[in-house]
Amino acid sequence: MESVRFEEKDFFACCGSTKFAEDMAQNCPFISIEEAITVAKSIWFNEVNVHGWLEAFSSHPQIGQSPSPAQTSDTASQWSKGEQSTALATATISSSQELSEWNTRYKQKFGFVFLICASGRSTAEILAELKKRYQNRPIIELENAAQEQMKITELRLAKLFATKRKAASIDTVSATKVEDRLGILGGHLTANPNSPSGKSSQIMSRTRPPITTHVLDVSLGCPAAGVEVRLDVWKGARPRPLFGETDIGGWSFLGSSATNTDGRSGQLMNIVDAVDPGIYRISFNTGKYCPSGFFPYVSIVFDIKESQRMEHFHVPLLLSPFSFSTYRGS
Repeated sequence: MESVRFEEKDFFACCGSTKFAEDMAQNCPFISIEEAITVAKSIWFNEVNVHGWLEAFSSHPQIGQSPSPAQTSDTASQWSKGEQSTALATATISSSQELSEWNTRYKQKFGFVFLICASGRSTAEILAELKKRYQNRPIIELENAAQEQMKITELRLAKLFATKRKAASIDTVSATKVEDRLGILGGHLTANPNSPSGKSSQIMSRTRPPITTHVLDVSLGCPAAGVEVRLDVWKGARPRPLFGETDIGGWSFLGSSATNTDGRSGQLMNIVDAVDPGIYRISFNTGKYCPSGFFPYVSIVFDIKESQRMEHFHVPLLLSPFSFSTYRGS
């Protein structure tokens, strides 16, 4: 199979981040859509910073509205219209008005447009999801929007490949199979992630370790750089550590790193398709980062089940000198 090369503008139409488009163009050519998506995920989640995410978000129009002023690509505009076709077809005057009002409220609260992979979704479905996500904290919504942007990017990369293959006639796989791949991908992206059909992403190899983290300093409103992070797994004689009992010698070191300028840690463990089930502990040297703070260090202990081996566990830490909170991301 011959490789396919694209220009930077092609990738910018898929995802409106300059950094993303530049890095994707540098990694060309790609042999397959699968290879392109694997590289795209790695760049988007590991190389593009928060400013790049916001740049990409700004390239999208609000659901049901004309293309964003930042969306200068005709290709991106056409793709956006196609992705919203179901929503537009199912909209009523009242639902369109309600959606517009909630879009405005969302942007006022979070500072960026409500982003969702709209392909195949009705106006009612989108409005329900918007209301649900409006209740989230800003850091959670930033992560949600980044995940949705990646879903959109995957769909558009598949369209890009389909167009290129047809025009150049260089693919050994028929155009029908390319379109089938696009349909399968679209179904995966719009499926319920908890249903069996929503697990197709497990087939693809990981581009990052199954356990990741990043730290945000909420007192400053920016990523926390230079925080030492350590990951351990429970290997004690007991099946699991018990609250209130000494567990010295029960933890086995997996890896350590320090957060970069975007608040993300380096690789804490090997990149494997299936993570071993067990008890894990991720610790942050908050005392060194903030010597005058209340916490000398913070440790989060969590249990990965056998049924979760193929999942990705992202554990961000929201930190201030006298408080912290965390949640499990996807």
